[in-house]
Amino acid sequence: MPTQVKVAAYRTLAAQIREAIRNGEYADGQRLPTEEQLTASYAVSRQTVRRAMQDLVSEGIIYRVAGRGTYPVAENDRHVSHFGSIEDLMSLSLDTECEIVSPLHGKVDVEAAGRLRLSTDEIFTVAFIRLHADTPFCYTSVFLPPRIGHLLTDAEELASPGRRSRVTVIGLLDSRITGSITVAEQSISASSAPVFTTRYLARERGEPVLRIDRLYFDGDDIPVELAISYFDPEQYSYRVKLKRRSV
Repeated sequence: MPTQVKVAAYRTLAAQIREAIRNGEYADGQRLPTEEQLTASYAVSRQTVRRAMQDLVSEGIIYRVAGRGTYPVAENDRHVSHFGSIEDLMSLSLDTECEIVSPLHGKVDVEAAGRLRLSTDEIFTVAFIRLHADTPFCYTSVFLPPRIGHLLTDAEELASPGRRSRVTVIGLLDSRITGSITVAEQSISASSAPVFTTRYLARERGEPVLRIDRLYFDGDDIPVELAISYFDPEQYSYRVKLKRRSV
């Protein structure tokens, strides 16, 4: 029974704060009360406040700035992704834009070639930022085996710096390779912002970012693309829905 009370308390508090934000109580970038203030105002424990705030962060309702406090996120300012399939990843093109930073070209990259299981160190690569409502939230470097890269050399969307389009690389590939992309392996980690991302994202070098690596495979379990992305945590929220396996 005590556990049920705690669950109800943090969910109730999260709902109250969520409603206050939607009613405009913290408009114009106004900082939310501290944990101590919320504890006193709502007569709940510090643990209840922390759990409620964690839920709101994961929902993309609020974000934290180290040393400054917690702030509400304007609904139009933050991109939230819900992923559960390859098709969901391709659908990024529906409400975001891709802007090319470094056009598709060939180069030698030992690490990327190793992750793509290549027998040589030659790969194709393209780098771009992704924007939502004209706000960049992600910097991505894509690495491709030469046989795959050659399939995209005529793709105008990847050919020149500054070119914007509503495409995804896996979407372009899926329409050109024999068979289809069937599996994606993904790893998510906290990272410091690399210097090459700071020109495009609103992050200083060394500030925290979300790094997501995805390795895509075709139906024969052969890697066809490696994508390494750095996300601005103040402009992006990532959600995955997990279901219990049926017995």
